[in-house]
Amino acid sequence: MSLTAIAIVDAHGVIGDGERQPFEIAEDWARFKKVTSGHVLIMGRRTHDAIGRWLPGRTTIVVTHTPDVVQLPSGGTADGRAVASLEEAIELGRSIDDEVYVAGGGTIYAQAWPLLTDLDLTEVHAEAEGSVRLPPIDPADWVEVSREPREGFDFVHYRRR
Repeated sequence: MSLTAIAIVDAHGVIGDGERQPFEIAEDWARFKKVTSGHVLIMGRRTHDAIGRWLPGRTTIVVTHTPDVVQLPSGGTADGRAVASLEEAIELGRSIDDEVYVAGGGTIYAQAWPLLTDLDLTEVHAEAEGSVRLPPIDPADWVEVSREPREGFDFVHYRRR
C-alpha cells in the first residue's frame, strides 16, 4: 500500500498562500489527473473548497471538523466522502484502494508526513508568494527515485528510505 503526497511546490517548498496554490501549469494538472485517476485522494476541506468541485474518476475523502455539513456528490462520475480525522481518512482510503494520494493542504501534509511512503512533486524552478510550505525533504528520510525535467519545472518522485 502506498500513501503518497502529491503537490506542486516552488524552489523553497511553498505550496500556497492558504487559499490557492502558487502555480497553474496545464501539464501539471494533466499529470495530476492521470496519476490520481482511479485512486483515492485525501484533502482538507479548504483544499476541496478551493478546487470547487468533486473530481471525477477517483474517490475524494475530505478531512474536516464537521463532516456532516459537506455536501457529497450524488450520481455522476465522482465519489466523495467526508471524515473527521486524517487517521479515519487513511483507514477508509486503504479499504478502497492500495494507492492513496494526499493532496493538501499544508496541515494535512504535515499530519501525514510521518506516514507517507512516497512524494510525487512538481518542483517549479521559481519562487512563489505564500506562507504554506511542504515539510522539508530530509535526505536522511527520502531518496529521489526519478526526475523528469520540463521547461521551468521537474516532475520528481521520492521514496521513503
